[in-house]
Amino acid sequence: MGIIKLTNIRTFSYHGCLEEEAKIGSNYRVDLTIKTNLKPSSQTDELTDTVDYVDLNRIVTEEMAIRAKLLEHVAKRIIDRILNELFMVTQVRVEVTKLNPPIGGDVEGVTIIMKKKR
Repeated sequence: MGIIKLTNIRTFSYHGCLEEEAKIGSNYRVDLTIKTNLKPSSQTDELTDTVDYVDLNRIVTEEMAIRAKLLEHVAKRIIDRILNELFMVTQVRVEVTKLNPPIGGDVEGVTIIMKKKR
């Protein structure tokens, strides 16, 4: 087994329960970790024998572009798409962070973490 990590994927998205959040948007950070068998690609040096991190990034950015009220909903969509589209992935862990959330305090970010195994 092996791990592929995408760290600090930055998006500007419109998630949140407040109507204002749907209009003004906010900055987000996504950290993604997947488990897969890296042995074949380490031997063949072929992209077709591994999970392409370009595909992982595309799925994250596409799902982050679809508005949701809750970060949990966005994270679940990311996980489900990865497991449905990339069959070599055996486990996904995703962290979605809303930077500078509008919660009336000096908070750098709010993060939800979800993971799922195949």
